[in-house]
Amino acid sequence: MLTEPAIKRAAVFVDGQNLFYAAKSAFGYGYPNYDVAALAAAVCQKQNWNLGQVRFYTGIPDPADDAFWNHFWTAKLAQMGRQGVYVFSRALRYRNQTVRLPSGQTHTFLVGQEKGVDVRLALDIVRLAYQKAYDVALVFSQDQDLSEVAFRHCARMMLCTVSRITTSNPGHSDSPNCRTARMTRS
Repeated sequence: MLTEPAIKRAAVFVDGQNLFYAAKSAFGYGYPNYDVAALAAAVCQKQNWNLGQVRFYTGIPDPADDAFWNHFWTAKLAQMGRQGVYVFSRALRYRNQTVRLPSGQTHTFLVGQEKGVDVRLALDIVRLAYQKAYDVALVFSQDQDLSEVAFRHCARMMLCTVSRITTSNPGHSDSPNCRTARMTRS
């Protein structure tokens, strides 16, 4: 059985679209003006963890479909990279979605969806756990399926639902929006 180190090494994993929509819902922001490196540093400092790495995952629109947001995310991801944040991005996939209106008519429109971004985030959590690259995985996501990663592969993982992390006590394991899993690695 391994003993916990006095100062834990943290790796922070951010689901970018989840963080954007959480900030929009909590504060009314329509523009993703957050700084994931500063958020990660603040949470790790509060917990007395040594921040080892920050990883950001998102889908971005195709320039032909939405030139403004494609340019915005391309520039924002480049800036994050210059700050030392590992960035994973994938083009959104588009499909038609049909909804029935109250009048009974149907309306079809094109919807961009992330495909494979959450899977990549989960794979990186597991891969880095096996490489012993961190003692604590701090995950900012609303995807509850990611909590399975903690129970299967990680020594310690804190999964914070980003829908309320900014209005509760961010990064604190007593927060109702954070769950901590502890187990020993085999």
